This record gives sequence, structure tokens and C-alpha cells, in this order.
Amino acid sequence: MSTSSSTPCILMVLTSHEELGDTGNKTGFWLEELAAPYYAFVDAGANVTLASPAGGRPPLDPSSDEDDAQTEATERFKSDTEAQNRLDSTTQLSDIDPADYDAVFFPGGHGPMWDLATSDTAAKLLSRFFEDGKPVGAVCHGPAVFTSLPPQDARKYLGDKTLTAFTNTEEAAVGLADVVPFSLADELREIAAGFEHGKNWESFVIMDDNLVTGQNPASSAPAAHALLELLGVTSN
Repeated sequence: MSTSSSTPCILMVLTSHEELGDTGNKTGFWLEELAAPYYAFVDAGANVTLASPAGGRPPLDPSSDEDDAQTEATERFKSDTEAQNRLDSTTQLSDIDPADYDAVFFPGGHGPMWDLATSDTAAKLLSRFFEDGKPVGAVCHGPAVFTSLPPQDARKYLGDKTLTAFTNTEEAAVGLADVVPFSLADELREIAAGFEHGKNWESFVIMDDNLVTGQNPASSAPAAHALLELLGVTSN
């Protein structure tokens, strides 16, 4: 795999965390936030690698597999043998060399609030992408990975950026404001120059230089297409 190829190589980093705080319920990655960007990238001809802190099959947030959360992309992903094989064998994050990729994308689900948010491995990988000027994308709770950066690095890479993520009102609406380990929106307001958002559950994406962030599941595909735009790739 090489970034010198005309075919872009995109890394997608999923959570390995499955416990929803002390509730006894499960969490993980949000299916739509993986499936929609995955097909945006694959259909545009990109090479996609799935990774997670623990490697192997990451946990799926069961709420994202309920009937009312299904979309064309999620149905396609669940019936896609190749995609399922990739999900079964995600690469362990510590084995990833950022030099092999042209861009990185972090789907959400609540899991990243516990593991990616506190991962030194994720912080080092993220720093490499920022240092090399490569596109970084994150959607919903995926931007929790930005809180893994040491304060000086967070100021360096995000201190002049405007971004978005899952909002406090959306967190309250799903009844998890008192379950998550911190307020993602509040933490990002401390790190970044600006935090903006749209209406609850509606697509809202911000592009700021090489950074793309999306607010919620509805923002997943638009955020992925914005990342492709930064790579100079025409998407469908």
C-alpha cells in the first residue's frame, strides 16, 4: 500500500469499547457511520483499511442495528461478504503506519468516548496525519479522538480550527448525557477555535483546511464525500 499510488488509501478507525458506562448496556461503533463513509470511499475507487485499538471484530452498538436506524448503506454493508470479512479482521491500531495512508476517518458510536479519547496510540497516529497535512475526518462521537491529544498538540493542530460533533442537546435527547464520561461538545469547545452545529439529527458538516467533521449519523456520507473532495477524488 502506498500513498504514491493514484488510488487513495483511506484508514477508518473504529472503537473497540463495548460497555456503555455503568449502565450494563452495550455500545460500540455506529453502523451507519461506518457503512455510509465506507461505500462513499469504496465506490470512489479508494482502498479502505479498517482498524481498531484491539484489532479483530469491533463491537457494534446494538441501537444502530435496530430497524429505525437502517439505511441503504447499512443494509448493503450487512449483506456484503467482503465488508464483513474486513470488519471481522480489523488491523490493530498499533500496527498501523500512517505513512501508508492518504487520509484517516473516525466513525462514531459512543465507544470512542472511552477508548479513542484516551488512547496514546490514537494520539500519535492523529499527530502524524496532522503533521503531514493529510485529511482527517471524524463524525458524531468520532471527534472524541481529538481529546486524546496532549494539550500542546491539541492547541497546535486544532487551536485555529472550527469543527462540529454530536451536541449536548442530542446527547440529552438519547438519554446519555449523564452516562458518557465527558461532554464531547464542551471538550471540543475548549480545544478548538470554534464549535458549530446544525439542528438535531440533521446533516451538518464543517470543512476547515484538511479537517472534516460531521455532527451526527446523518452527516456520515456528506463528511466522507468532503474528505474525498480534499483528496481530489470525484465521488458519486
